Amino acid sequence: MRVATLLFMTLLFISCGYKPTSIYTKEILGDKIYAEVEISLEDPENSVLIKDALNEAIVSQFRSSIVSKSEADSKFYINLNSVSFVPIQYDKNGYVIAYKTHVGIKTHYIDKDNKAYDIYTKGNYDFPIESSSIISDTKRFEAIKFASQKALDAVRSQISIRSIK
Repeated sequence: MRVATLLFMTLLFISCGYKPTSIYTKEILGDKIYAEVEISLEDPENSVLIKDALNEAIVSQFRSSIVSKSEADSKFYINLNSVSFVPIQYDKNGYVIAYKTHVGIKTHYIDKDNKAYDIYTKGNYDFPIESSSIISDTKRFEAIKFASQKALDAVRSQISIRSIK
């Protein structure tokens, strides 16, 4: 019975033409991508975190390699628009015990056909802290990194949707 179910599911996926989003994005972006993150003078550490998250996303989600600008099929230019922390949970004494991080980014990219697009996305991440304490730099950086990755996931989704059209 298990073999029959597995065979049926395999045939279902093959027959319906399922493709992962990385296939669609690769059709638009190509195999080689150049990535540049504009460093914010007000918050340079966050810009570095965005750059790291972008590099990870390009390698893992887009299944492409990072190259120099002259060798690239596509180019990404990312600006960190906003970072905010909002309290979302309080303990019985009124101290904040959980925050939500919001990150807004603007992505300007040029695909392998030299068409330029702008995408504005937001990502968020929830995280707890100890009661009556402040957000440590480690927690802050971690939250910004994860929220940035979610915003970049939204960029990938919009690019793959554009390729389907």
